[in-house]
Amino acid sequence: MTGLKNDCRPATPWQRVTAALHTWRTRRHEHAPPADDTGSPAPEPVPGANTLWRMRTTVKDEPGSLAALCTALAEHRVDILSLQTHPLAEGTVDEFLLRAPGELPASGIATAVRTAGGTDTWIERADAHDLVDAPTRILGLAARTALDAAELPLALRQLLGRCTIRSQPARAGGGRASEGVPVEGALDDTVMRLRAPEGGVITVERPYLPFTPTEFARARALVELDARLGPRVPHGRDVLTLAEGNDITVRRADTRDLEAARAMHERCSDRTLRLRYHGPVGDADRYLNHLLSPRFGRTLAVQTASGRLVGLGHLLWDGDETEVALIVEDAWQRRGIGGELLGRLVAIAAEGVAGVCMP
Repeated sequence: MTGLKNDCRPATPWQRVTAALHTWRTRRHEHAPPADDTGSPAPEPVPGANTLWRMRTTVKDEPGSLAALCTALAEHRVDILSLQTHPLAEGTVDEFLLRAPGELPASGIATAVRTAGGTDTWIERADAHDLVDAPTRILGLAARTALDAAELPLALRQLLGRCTIRSQPARAGGGRASEGVPVEGALDDTVMRLRAPEGGVITVERPYLPFTPTEFARARALVELDARLGPRVPHGRDVLTLAEGNDITVRRADTRDLEAARAMHERCSDRTLRLRYHGPVGDADRYLNHLLSPRFGRTLAVQTASGRLVGLGHLLWDGDETEVALIVEDAWQRRGIGGELLGRLVAIAAEGVAGVCMP
């Protein structure tokens, strides 16, 4: 296939895809439910080892409630590494990062918490990334969002944990999908709805754990930051040499590439357009504005040394999964461009998406 031109034989695109998928699978545990929730057997504890846990529980808003909880954890030799409190009308939600003996299972911690007065307890495995304090982590997510509009769904997912995020665009004909959603957004237990900058709606859903007002405020602040900064994509680009010696450039694309993408469509055969869009060839152009918008995913463009656009690869957010879709102009097919795009997009998806769907 193709790749960088050097003295060593480069990895094929499918080898890069396999490696990226392996990385994605090993990182999925970061936001997955604990083993007790999935029915999978828990790993065997290592004697003397400690385990990190994230736990959330509700306690009564009265003196001594939190102290009783901390005492119960201490009796089981559980260290509290960090604590955040989320006041509610009916009590206080306490969110802990815990370090517990390896032989103490999640069920043992939950039982101790319940005995001490905690209710609606939820616990999952944590890792070293969770040791970063909340303000630092939130600032990092804000910086990523500021540099790239397409980072917003990933930033929300890392902020809120395992959740489903959907972006509904504005209605055709000038209608706004955000009608009915207050300017400040709406929070309803496990669902939050936020106004998107272009008139659409961002819906975030987490069925296993209600959102707190603090989480809602943080998510809303990220979306407002994204709206204030407007459309933006990184300007970096990579120049690659194909096997026959031609150079191509791979870079991020956005709606400013709309005309070049339409021109590429005109050079594509009907068969290529049908395979890409799975519908009438005449409708192909109408998808481009949505596909090139960073609000709904990431797009990579391939252009020749003369600046002609000859390929597009889309990574489209769809709830807690993502779909990879490719199109390469007929005259540039079978040169490894599609494989190069696929490998790069899967690697991007591995950074934080719950699943990659390649139909």
